[in-house]
Amino acid sequence: MRHTISVLVENKFGVLSRISGLFSGRGYNIESLSVGETIDPNISIMTIVTTGDDWVIEQITKQLNKLIDVIKVVDLTELDHVEREMVLIKVAPKQENKAEVLRIAEIFRGRVVDSSPNTYTIEITGDEKKIEAFIELMKPMGIKEFVRTGKVAIAREIIKKK
Repeated sequence: MRHTISVLVENKFGVLSRISGLFSGRGYNIESLSVGETIDPNISIMTIVTTGDDWVIEQITKQLNKLIDVIKVVDLTELDHVEREMVLIKVAPKQENKAEVLRIAEIFRGRVVDSSPNTYTIEITGDEKKIEAFIELMKPMGIKEFVRTGKVAIAREIIKKK
């Protein structure tokens, strides 16, 4: 089963290397990894997507918690959370398909961030299913290349009832 793990870490050199080394050293795959500073520039947050059964995920969580630079580990998979991914996709449609590419991008709330006489570069943000659906629709239009950010995720605020 796929898991989305949020890891709060010290923002220091070598931390990413130690965490990725933990995964590779134990034979766990990282499907996607996103890292960025938090509101405190001394702390970064990583969103790691990996697969494994409950035992494997428990081992990953325990091993991450043992690393000195790790502040907090949360498996967001079972928690109510919001997740997004971004893709930049360069499409080279035939002349007769250019309007269709723009129409589909509009439906997906994408925006053209660059254009040339032969290509459009479109930015799409959303959950994984939305990104996959857009890529599938663009395949017959002539995808030249695309890059994906990997998933970022954050737990929803817990609202306490009075």
